[in-house]
Amino acid sequence: MTVITKVKTGSIFEEKASYSRIVAVDNWIYVSNTAGRHPQTKDIPEDISAQTHQVFANIEQALAAVQATLADVVMSRVFIQDPQDVPTVMAIIGEKFRGINPASTVTCPPLGSTVYKVELEVTAYRGASAAEIVELTVAL
Repeated sequence: MTVITKVKTGSIFEEKASYSRIVAVDNWIYVSNTAGRHPQTKDIPEDISAQTHQVFANIEQALAAVQATLADVVMSRVFIQDPQDVPTVMAIIGEKFRGINPASTVTCPPLGSTVYKVELEVTAYRGASAAEIVELTVAL
């Protein structure tokens, strides 16, 4: 029987918009677009690097609630408000996902507020970190 687990963090936005931070369907884990708001203080760092690190802290905490880690991420979608911030954000993404190498989409759309400089959405598969990995290089 399929088990669906829905995780909420207590964010006012989750309640207003009726969504979950995570929906896990058996081993598939879908993490909603996540901003860099500190869950306890509600502060959003002004600095793009600090905001990106907070995004990852929020996602890692949410994944831990369903017994998963960043190493289980198979897809990431990165939303960066200002195209000039792309190199800074991608350097941090590269550090966090080094060796994991999920599929990735990076785009620069307007976000829900100008205080949000970066948001990240991920899809994970519980146990992917322990799976046999085959890497291929395709010559184009």
